[in-house]
Amino acid sequence: MMGAFAVKVGGRVVQVEAGARAEDALAAAGLLGRDVVAARVDGVLRDLSTPLHDGAAVEPVDVREPEGLEVLRHSTAHVLAQAVVDLFPGAAYAIGPPVEDGFYYDFDLPRPLTEEDLGRIEARMREIISEDQPFRREELSPTQALSLFQGQPYKQEIIRSLDEGEGASGDRVSVYWNGRFVDLCRGPHLPSTGRIPAFRLLRVAGAYWRGDERNPMLQRVYGTAWPSVEELEAYLARLEEAARRDHRRLGRELDLFSIPEELGAGLVLWHPKGAIVRGEIESYLRQAHLRRGYLPVYTPHVGRAWLWETSGHLRFYRDLMYPGMDSGAGEYFVKPMNCPFHVLIYKSKTRSYRDLPLRLFELGTVYRFERSGVLHGLLRARGFTQDDSHIFCTREQLVGEILGVFEFALEVYRKFGFEGLQVALSTRAEKSIGTEEMWAEATETLRRALEKSGLPFTMAEGEGAFYGPKVDIHVRDAIGRFWQLTTVQVDFALPERFDLEYVGADNRRHRPVMVHRALLGSLERFFGVLIEHYAGAFPLWLAPVQAVVVPVASRHEEHARQVASRLASLGLRVEVDEARETVQAKIRRAQLAKVPYTLVVGDAEVATGTLSVRTREGQDLRGIPWEEFLARIREGLEGG
Repeated sequence: MMGAFAVKVGGRVVQVEAGARAEDALAAAGLLGRDVVAARVDGVLRDLSTPLHDGAAVEPVDVREPEGLEVLRHSTAHVLAQAVVDLFPGAAYAIGPPVEDGFYYDFDLPRPLTEEDLGRIEARMREIISEDQPFRREELSPTQALSLFQGQPYKQEIIRSLDEGEGASGDRVSVYWNGRFVDLCRGPHLPSTGRIPAFRLLRVAGAYWRGDERNPMLQRVYGTAWPSVEELEAYLARLEEAARRDHRRLGRELDLFSIPEELGAGLVLWHPKGAIVRGEIESYLRQAHLRRGYLPVYTPHVGRAWLWETSGHLRFYRDLMYPGMDSGAGEYFVKPMNCPFHVLIYKSKTRSYRDLPLRLFELGTVYRFERSGVLHGLLRARGFTQDDSHIFCTREQLVGEILGVFEFALEVYRKFGFEGLQVALSTRAEKSIGTEEMWAEATETLRRALEKSGLPFTMAEGEGAFYGPKVDIHVRDAIGRFWQLTTVQVDFALPERFDLEYVGADNRRHRPVMVHRALLGSLERFFGVLIEHYAGAFPLWLAPVQAVVVPVASRHEEHARQVASRLASLGLRVEVDEARETVQAKIRRAQLAKVPYTLVVGDAEVATGTLSVRTREGQDLRGIPWEEFLARIREGLEGG
């Protein structure tokens, strides 16, 4: 074949003509379906129009693969930017990446966008999509790119910084054209705008340029894109359900917590009902840790600068720490983490191998100066309490201790009604402490523990903590979303930096290993997840009010109090609603408060000594004997 060469496609060798592109090779192998939106060429994600070389390995990327969805959403973000530039002359456009379930684009515009504007932008996007404009890649020198983006200050700033994440690489800069619109981008993209089947713009929010509060505030337009209209509609339905479960709204409606501006952004006030739920969670955690051989500790909220310098936090974590306080005898910092304090407890006396493993546990409150743009109710706060533990052990004990944490985590998930896991092993971060040998051993130990546990896992390269690799476990909630809860981190570095030792069986000094772990992450974040998982209808053992007794008339109030007293003597949290309202209004109020049981007391109940119970789900149980109801209660309390 004149000018032909061989490439590998899907495990087989095919012949292609000189100048062939990825799409040609896929077509020759019968793999170029409508849902193929990009290709992996020699393992790298590329446009379908990428030229091939002799011996190249080519694989199709389907639009429903994670990378295929990113290509679809990134391309839709470009169409969004094109539409905004068309509709708002002089608009400056910044960045527009794909994100989980969608995309966004940041703009500097002469005026705030409105809901009506979103409709106009969507209409213009549909026109661009109907024009089926090809996406075309071009590589330029930085000087050429700066000239091309005259009048676009954010693009020029990116080019000058040669930001690898935005299309600049070495001495070349990649841009993508579609129609007359051009954007700085590393790609890849769909073959054309007409390959976008279904999208929707969702909302507008503010966002500081590069996430820095000292920079201009931009308008961020969020959207979503899916491979079909049906998938888009299903996603929008999930969004509606998520909005119904939003912990911030339910927190207000159920009087669980507040984050008042007068107190400060990201700082939480727990109201009595929320504090009751928190108290139940804490009580369970304390008892569960004691059963598993953990020892409780308490530590202060502040520590000397020396502590944070030694741990590495001042070097690697200072941006998230509150400013230091000058005590006149040195600088102090409020703690962003508990680990250095637990290190000092370990170091407070000579330790023997017989003392190990030493498992220290604390419900420790920490403070992190999260940027205002990322704060999100309980899910991202500035002050929060971790269910924090640090395990000090020998190298020989390490795998067993990690396995024990995994087992403990699974027990906790079952307790709170979570099923379905995703597990990731994160490797060395770019900014980190410790030697390569430390990191390699720690990472391999976590890998061996995961393999022994039987938990399937993926790799998250470069996402470890600054002191060691970690395993993160995400749990699935009632509507299919995954939330990261448990983290397990193996640390050889801090024991070295703090000169921790134990006396071994050989009577020599040895260095312990440190395992950092939290099962729920933080009580605040977990409570937010729990609210959304149950839509505020907590299981009986957690419900702040477990039963409400409703007298039909004033003559039934004394009997209602007796019923409530009997339930309270059994440990139930119970209230009597003596408001001068109708029975239906009282029942409705209890249902809106998501109380598990409403007991109605009238003439029949007084005469027979039975109970009429309405469940939170709307089931009516009339005239049931006490023992039958108490059996239900005992079953519901088994979670506690």
